[in-house]
Amino acid sequence: MDSNNVTQKSRNTLLKIIPFLLIAGLVTALIVFKAYVIIDPGHRGVVVQLGAVQPTVLSEGLHFKIPFIQEIVPIEVRVQKAQSEETTSSKDLQVVNTIIAVNYRLDPDRVNLLYQEVGLSYKEKIVDPAIGESLKAVTAQYTAEELISKRSEVSHKVKETLGEKLANYYMILDEINITEFKFSPEFNEAIEQKQIAEQQALKANLDLQRIEIEAKQKIEQARAEAEALKLQKDQITPELVELRRIEAQLEAIKKWDGKLPSVTGTGAIPFLNIDQLKE
Repeated sequence: MDSNNVTQKSRNTLLKIIPFLLIAGLVTALIVFKAYVIIDPGHRGVVVQLGAVQPTVLSEGLHFKIPFIQEIVPIEVRVQKAQSEETTSSKDLQVVNTIIAVNYRLDPDRVNLLYQEVGLSYKEKIVDPAIGESLKAVTAQYTAEELISKRSEVSHKVKETLGEKLANYYMILDEINITEFKFSPEFNEAIEQKQIAEQQALKANLDLQRIEIEAKQKIEQARAEAEALKLQKDQITPELVELRRIEAQLEAIKKWDGKLPSVTGTGAIPFLNIDQLKE
């Protein structure tokens, strides 16, 4: 009886220990055979089973895999930057050296297709060539001067063209920045001379406008004076002339000191010296 009780207790204890042993064994197997994977933040996991890419994409966190059968390839899906300097030609055949910075990221839901068709060297195979092709295609549509004056329009077209190319390979274009357009020294000098000529032409035009305005002012002033003279002439009458003559004579009488002039004459009569006559 006592022996049976001991056996039963042993069995009960063993039954309690077995689940813990199984769990410990499973954990040990997972660790030994690496039957799990942790996907870091900003990444996705591509499942490769016996050499074939699976349609399932693993998100961030802990996941289990079949040892020796499945392999998990982590791929970053955060924003990445590509910067390059490209040499292109403008519409008027000017050589243009352009520095462009591109922000892009991989489509998180289709990284398995990117890995299957392109691999992990997508920047060298797809992104860099696409930047150069897009920039060349757009700059060829503008003259060198237009590349400067229409810079925002050029950037917009480059973004559209590049975005379409990257979308074909499961990538998303966020933004581009054309940081600099460089031209040949001869072209830069020609632009400078043109600006100087334009400034001189503008100054000459302003001077011409000033001269025209001054001439118009003088014409208006002369016209006003002529109108004033005409108005005065229209107001002069014979009576007014006679009145002015009488007023002048009266003014002369007021100023006369009572002495006769020493020399006088009228018409054809010769001048006589009144002092000599008195003598």
